[in-house]
Amino acid sequence: MSVLDRAVLAERTMAVQRHLARVAERLPSSPAALQPATDASDAVVLHLWQATQIVIDVAMGACLALRLGTPGSYADAFRRLEQARIVDTALADRLVRAAGFRNVVAHAYESLDMRRVHQAATDGPSDLVRFLAQLADTAR
Repeated sequence: MSVLDRAVLAERTMAVQRHLARVAERLPSSPAALQPATDASDAVVLHLWQATQIVIDVAMGACLALRLGTPGSYADAFRRLEQARIVDTALADRLVRAAGFRNVVAHAYESLDMRRVHQAATDGPSDLVRFLAQLADTAR
């Protein structure tokens, strides 16, 4: 990856961190407290979706920059990066699920299970950050 790509990756990483900070600020401590159609749930879902989308966009771009081929889906991008040993299998599996979460938010927002959203907002951010860190290591 070129210096410009590293700069873009750093900017995208900062954007993800900003979104994840908003998730952490608004996420109630218990799943039961995250109720649909509230300011808290709207903020958590929006910012987690945006952070996830940025990571997906970075993964898609990384596949192209690293000449891994054009992914057929968001999940395929993470699988290609796994096959190239950029990310380990366990992380790739979780990122594939994050891509699925992104799709549910984008296409079925009204039917979100808030307990699952709480779980994703609790466990998912570290995977997004870890992916970006591993990609940054590859860019060096």
